[in-house]
Amino acid sequence: MDNADKKRLLREMIFYRRFEERTFEAYMERKIGGFLHLYSGQEAVATGVLEMAVTGQGKDNDYVITGYRDHIHAIKTGASPSEVMAELYGKENGCCKGRGGSMHIFDASQNFMGGYALVGQPFPLAAGLAMGCKHKGTDQIAICFLGDGANNQGTFHETMNMAKIWNLPVLFVCENNGYAIGTHINRSTAQPDQYKRVDTAYCMESSQHDGMDIDNVMAAAKEAIDYVRSGKGPYFLELMTYRFRGHSMSDSKGYRTREEEKEWEKRDPIKLYSDKLLKAKVLTEADIKAMEKEIDDEIENVIIKFAEEGPEPKVEDLNKYVLDDNPDPRWIGPLQNN
Repeated sequence: MDNADKKRLLREMIFYRRFEERTFEAYMERKIGGFLHLYSGQEAVATGVLEMAVTGQGKDNDYVITGYRDHIHAIKTGASPSEVMAELYGKENGCCKGRGGSMHIFDASQNFMGGYALVGQPFPLAAGLAMGCKHKGTDQIAICFLGDGANNQGTFHETMNMAKIWNLPVLFVCENNGYAIGTHINRSTAQPDQYKRVDTAYCMESSQHDGMDIDNVMAAAKEAIDYVRSGKGPYFLELMTYRFRGHSMSDSKGYRTREEEKEWEKRDPIKLYSDKLLKAKVLTEADIKAMEKEIDDEIENVIIKFAEEGPEPKVEDLNKYVLDDNPDPRWIGPLQNN
């Protein structure tokens, strides 16, 4: 990776952090409603994993699916940041026409197959996407991001089992931030090392790595993606990370100590990477400050402007997009007959 790519990756992570923090402000201003789950602290995971995947090529992208902490995964896969922000605002120019909101970002044009509000919902869908890749005969794979808190769901175990039996081209990326809302993993799971659960129970290739260091994430992701894409079957990648904010906007983080938070903040993925690039003289402090200023200007003057000036959905369009306006008669015929 050359210096230009290293600078780009740092810029991306700073952009993602500022994007999320700006959504926090908009939520407090009551411009964003509903639920909001922020990604601050976990940027190295989505950025590093998807840097190693096929993205930015539209329908040729690898398929990506995740839970409801989904804004950054969508953008890194190729979704427009402006359209994602407009979706959070509930506007017609959002990526889902304002109908999905924060927990249901979706962009089929980039093979970002959605964020899902139901815990455990993405697992079987990821297996289905991988089965589709296998039937099509392409070298595309499905990448499923999941939190450690979802791994006691029945759908998790059913999917791990079938993915291995069917040798599906799917990469499961566990973003283990240690907490399922406010419950620490040691209080909910007999085996807190998720990769061991999968390796032992389902004989799936698996590994655990530091999720705060983007270089480490990229190295681990490349190995895992190469494994899956080569036809060897599914892979379970556990990345140890930490969310700096609460589970959602209503979370006071009363279950965590300030000492714990301070220890993790020392390993802020953005600080770790910027310090590494500064030490290697890839850029200077002045370069980083200029980068931050440019990002802030883009978010405020382009992305927020796009969202705030976007049209509100019309009341008469309440049922629009609920059903296909031009359904294939081959599928609706049997229903009509009933």
